[in-house]
Amino acid sequence: MSGIIAIFDTLFFGPVVNLLVLIFSGLQAIHIPGALGFSIVILTVAIRILVWPFMAAQIKATKKMAELKPHLDELKVKHKGDKQAMAQAQMALYKEHGVNPAGGCLPAVIQIPVFIALYQSIINILPGAGGHIDKINSLLYFPQLKLAANLDPNFFGLNLGIKPSDFGKYGVLLLLIPLVTALLTFVQSKMALPKPVKKYPSDSPKETKEKAGMEESMGQVQSQMVYMMPVMIGYFAFSFPVGLAIYWNTYTILGILQQHRVAGWGGMADLINKIKNGKSTK
Repeated sequence: MSGIIAIFDTLFFGPVVNLLVLIFSGLQAIHIPGALGFSIVILTVAIRILVWPFMAAQIKATKKMAELKPHLDELKVKHKGDKQAMAQAQMALYKEHGVNPAGGCLPAVIQIPVFIALYQSIINILPGAGGHIDKINSLLYFPQLKLAANLDPNFFGLNLGIKPSDFGKYGVLLLLIPLVTALLTFVQSKMALPKPVKKYPSDSPKETKEKAGMEESMGQVQSQMVYMMPVMIGYFAFSFPVGLAIYWNTYTILGILQQHRVAGWGGMADLINKIKNGKSTK
């Protein structure tokens, strides 16, 4: 286990820590207020840009898999009880539509160690968040970058090391942080769904069946992801230091922008149209 941790520290944690501290030291040298908060934002943006191609591939693969759901349901009915024929038909369908079943998983797997390293870097550098500056300093490549124990945690009036769960001590406005975090997560999760299926009177029986299958697929995903994920992430933002919410919200906003660029509004399309129509009628 210690060997795995050492490899992780060398390949992921160490480089991310050094980038974070280098950005922080540069901002502090030019006397930028809130240097720690800006360092977290800048590093999050940099890493998001780094993994942008992987995320784009994941979004495209997820979209294609959702579009093929009605066809897969038909194959399951057609080859019921014959697993070998089902597997062959499924692979033929993927090949026909240029879909790689692992296309949505591989990018996510590649990103996991990077984001664990980013999380560990932030949690260890935040004052009062239970982190260890000594661990940060031990991973730095240059002694000149070593950090003092008393970093300034203030960022636009917020102490990045406190938790929203301590709102009784620091003020109820802290509760806005997990609420905003949950809202942003909801928007991104909703956008990840396929665009709502439109039905027309002229639809053939086959088209009607395919659209019904698509709606069923969307409903299953929606109930599991769109509502549970924001609640879970909002709770994390409530329980963890504010600095981590800064990281998560920055990452999510960039994710929303990329999702829109690659696949449009997706499952948010109807809601966006209602908002636009509501404004136009005023």
